Amino acid sequence: MVDIIAQKSEEELWKLYKEKKDPKIRDFFIKQYAPLVKYVAGKIAIGMPNNVEFDDLVAFGVFGLFDAIEKFDPDKHVKFKTYAVTRIRGSIFDELRSIDWVPRSIRQKTREMEDTVRKLEARLGRSASDEEIAEEMGITIEEFQKLILNISGTSILSLNDVWNANDENDKVSIVDSIESPSSLNPDTIVEKEEIKRVIIEAINELPEKEKKVLVLYYYEDLTLKEIGAVLGVTESRVSQLHTKAIMRLRTKLTSFKRGVV
Repeated sequence: MVDIIAQKSEEELWKLYKEKKDPKIRDFFIKQYAPLVKYVAGKIAIGMPNNVEFDDLVAFGVFGLFDAIEKFDPDKHVKFKTYAVTRIRGSIFDELRSIDWVPRSIRQKTREMEDTVRKLEARLGRSASDEEIAEEMGITIEEFQKLILNISGTSILSLNDVWNANDENDKVSIVDSIESPSSLNPDTIVEKEEIKRVIIEAINELPEKEKKVLVLYYYEDLTLKEIGAVLGVTESRVSQLHTKAIMRLRTKLTSFKRGVV
């Protein structure tokens, strides 16, 4: 079998595995794509609190890789790497939710800030500035910036929350809706994907720097440090921009689900 694996292309191996479910081919794919699990876990680890171990994230992600290998359909003409990243990431976040790793105080502050932003931006009819949000919350701009950094770990988890349309099979996560800026065109979205349309519109309405951070991080696959170099700001500032972008997206989607949008 080892000789057969060496002689066949990956595309041929996928088709063969789909037919035979040979464990040797499965083991080959696991070894081939194991680095992908560490890569995804590494991106998720950025901004996570100290009580979340990188090795745990990798372990959670391995289950996603197994799942991806079993469910991958080569006939759909999607690259396995693209498919697997979604499964690995989803598996990690499912486990993080199950262990409820976010401290209660941080969860409460996140909700408080999201409520403030939602009400303030509804009143202003535009994106609120840091100073306006801080004033509305009754805190200084320095306290606001510190709070943003404290809740940065929860924002990545929030971005992977799934939003269900009327059809139970029509599930869309925010992160899967972040595409190239030229692709952010709601007119191309079919009617049944209303949730995705709202997500894309919400992304388009973000302040330019926040939108750019999301696109560079999730679409261009840059690290926070690399994004900082592109934008000419510190890595800490990029983390803040990322957190604020996710917070704004969540407030818009919460409003939508409540029938406000």
